[in-house]
Amino acid sequence: MQQTLPARLYGAPEAWTRERSQVFDRTWLFLGHEDEIAAAGDWLATDTAGMRLMMVRDREGTVRVFHNVCRHRAGPLVQGERGHCDGELVCAYHGWRYALDGRLRAATGFGPADGFDPRNLGLFEVRSATWRGLVFLNPDGEAGSLEAHVGPLERLMVERGLRMARPAVRRTHDLACDWKVYVENYLEGYHIGAVHPVLAEELGGAPYRVQVEDNLVLQEAVGVNDGPQAGVWGWLWPNLGINVYRDGAMIERMTPLAAGRTRLDYLFLNDGGEAALGEALAASDRLTAEDARICESVQANLSAGAYDRGVLSPRHEGGVAWFQSRIAEVHA
Repeated sequence: MQQTLPARLYGAPEAWTRERSQVFDRTWLFLGHEDEIAAAGDWLATDTAGMRLMMVRDREGTVRVFHNVCRHRAGPLVQGERGHCDGELVCAYHGWRYALDGRLRAATGFGPADGFDPRNLGLFEVRSATWRGLVFLNPDGEAGSLEAHVGPLERLMVERGLRMARPAVRRTHDLACDWKVYVENYLEGYHIGAVHPVLAEELGGAPYRVQVEDNLVLQEAVGVNDGPQAGVWGWLWPNLGINVYRDGAMIERMTPLAAGRTRLDYLFLNDGGEAALGEALAASDRLTAEDARICESVQANLSAGAYDRGVLSPRHEGGVAWFQSRIAEVHA
């Protein structure tokens, strides 16, 4: 029987620092949907694992991802979550101007005699790729292809005739727990009966199955494929839930902010009309509130000193065991 990770790895600054470099820098991270930046100059920005990132559509229609940092003295290029710029990105600190493809156009207050080559001071661009409209980035540029990363989920969606709907609305929730606490909660249905009474009633005691393939954890309540929970509950390493239903989808990024702090970034995709979207938002708000309460309580207990390590159920917590094994490798 597998033991859990030691409590010290949840919320310790040194654990957070190591996970930033060994987990989040080295894989594919979700940023947003390409339809959220439909026109040239549209941009969307976010923070994830301590990195300030943005995606913008350039004049040729290409989606580009940059660090949201000016090459002069680290000022922000954009502020807020999303917006539009007219043909160029302008640093809010000293007014350096960049083309939408990242080239430095003008360095305010600098001239030819100042001895620098603007060709060497373009924005820091990040490797990016798109799958079914979802834009991903790979910070260190060394991960395998995005196609391989999402391969098992793509095959499953093709088999079931599922597709991605269009972006409808975003929601954000801040949690006082380590990102791993929330991920582990997401990766098992063991807690549903105790924590989610309405969901438990909808599932009606159906057998709950968890399967792991490559970077994907698939969860299904067997026998409810024609009910309100029909679809695919997929989770992609290291922090992305992709829940696809008949009328839409909910993309859930578990964003680590710092040691012991997490933000849930939800993107709802909807083709089922206002009523279907309203039902999805209401269910999400209820489930998130229930999960937040239990995850924050677990974090408090992990930090209190009495508990160090527990055990995992081979029957119910296979996804958690897989995730914790990968995290243990990072800290070996």
